[in-house]
Amino acid sequence: MNGNAPSGPALTQEPLIRLLAGNLAAGAALALLMFGGLLALDPQHLRELVFADQSAAAAIALLLSGLVITFGSAAMGGAIMLLGASRADPGQRKRLATARIGTNPLVRRRQSG
Repeated sequence: MNGNAPSGPALTQEPLIRLLAGNLAAGAALALLMFGGLLALDPQHLRELVFADQSAAAAIALLLSGLVITFGSAAMGGAIMLLGASRADPGQRKRLATARIGTNPLVRRRQSG
């Protein structure tokens, strides 16, 4: 192996890796919550369909892994997109948020006129 490649504890000291791992964990927790909610609420008889199958474990694993990949990658992508904004201009998030909710005067003029 290359002697310059970080591995083990050195890899966990990288700020980007810690940021991505934390957001992946948050996305996975949200995926578990969504999975539990889907099974509890049973929309369109999903729970019945899953447990009526001969290989219910495979159906559960596929559903759960799809949710973890979806929510985990969305959380990591959101963290990466906000990474540059927080360093460049602290007020950029506020301006972006106000532009989205319609409190920006330029947006109001276009809508009223």
